[in-house]
Amino acid sequence: MALTAQELQAARDALLKARAGGIRRVRDHNGEEVEYRSDSEMARALAALDSELAALSNKPPSTIHFRTSKGT
Repeated sequence: MALTAQELQAARDALLKARAGGIRRVRDHNGEEVEYRSDSEMARALAALDSELAALSNKPPSTIHFRTSKGT
């Protein structure tokens, strides 16, 4: 099951807050605890979340509006 943009953002915010506080354990959206071995592992997890968020925001629009005019 794919996470929503809100869930991804919440996970990113929690991970960023933990990393800034020097905490290596984070509880995920399912309530499971994840422990990172190093700061670089946390940085990779943040980069992965950023990538997923960017992919969601770059989806093509579901509706396209055409605006036409008659040239003179």
